[in-house]
Amino acid sequence: MRTALADAVAKDQPVPSELSDRLTALVHKIHPDLDWEVGTAPRSADSAEDLDLSPDVDPEKLLQQLAAMDDPSHLTEGPEYAMTLRPGRSDEARVQSERWARSAPDDDQWVFHPVRPADLDQLSGTVRWDDHELDLSHVLLSVRVNPSTSKIDVGVYHPDNMFLAEESRTRIAEHVTLLALGEDDYVLWIGRVHPLDEKPIDPITPANLPSVAKQMGDMLGGQDGWVRGTYKLPLVGGGEILLRHPLKRRNFPALTLAAHVIVPFTNTDEDKQPTGESEEALESLQSTLESLLGDNGALFGRRTDGGKRQFLYYLDPDSGVLPQFENVLVDWPEGEIKLRTELDPEWRHITMFRKPFRNLFES
Repeated sequence: MRTALADAVAKDQPVPSELSDRLTALVHKIHPDLDWEVGTAPRSADSAEDLDLSPDVDPEKLLQQLAAMDDPSHLTEGPEYAMTLRPGRSDEARVQSERWARSAPDDDQWVFHPVRPADLDQLSGTVRWDDHELDLSHVLLSVRVNPSTSKIDVGVYHPDNMFLAEESRTRIAEHVTLLALGEDDYVLWIGRVHPLDEKPIDPITPANLPSVAKQMGDMLGGQDGWVRGTYKLPLVGGGEILLRHPLKRRNFPALTLAAHVIVPFTNTDEDKQPTGESEEALESLQSTLESLLGDNGALFGRRTDGGKRQFLYYLDPDSGVLPQFENVLVDWPEGEIKLRTELDPEWRHITMFRKPFRNLFES
């Protein structure tokens, strides 16, 4: 179907109904909650994260980097077309769309997205809606954090809202918010989205919405997305727990293989917490595992007491990273490391790992 789909995208026309029905049937075999869309693939360029912002950087060099990012010729060549699966609010569908995207072959014409990504460039362009051409650069937002839902309610204003039907205004509001955040962050952080008839008193632009969502995540997530606590156990002594929080399925949709690692250590203080060379070796082990895993795994929780440190990782079982993960744990100089792995798509292990420390998330 690729030729006909590419032709529809190139001509900016809807996919023919017979082809659309056929593709929908295939997508629903992956998961019945999935939808799909095709379009042009964005041309990527260096992001702000690639800039050298060190204190001793040459200002002239930094200006050259910024100018290059604004130069259209600096855009990277790549596939022309994009196919995107749309899981909506279904976490189960999101898991399957991630597996679909990760299994995709390299393709010089098509790129495959498991969710609709953010696209801030479109927010400076125009869109046709109900025979109206709307310049999205005129959009302004009002944002309010709803403490009862821990979500952000967004109001979307455009000067032409008064000329549109209520349903169209609502759909445009949702469209703008999706472009600003992408589908995952939309589901994670956005509550109510509604159109506004009047310009908000303290407006922000859609380009500022990602920073608002990040502030929301930082507020809920403790320090850098982790919460830490200490405790005392009879006959064991002191302990320390480190837990990822908030833990959202959307952030790790492919990670369904639980890997519970128990690492003994020999150099301890009076509470049997690691010191000296043991502390350095444990930190080095964790850093090595993190570098190895990349997007194929993540640490969800860490607990240290009684001369042992427990790590709970989740891995992508289809990535082939498990044998390398196991090899890193061989020949630990301070005792025998124990490893237990189990497929856990429901994340039961991390639920039990966190359960005794619920008060950390409530404080």
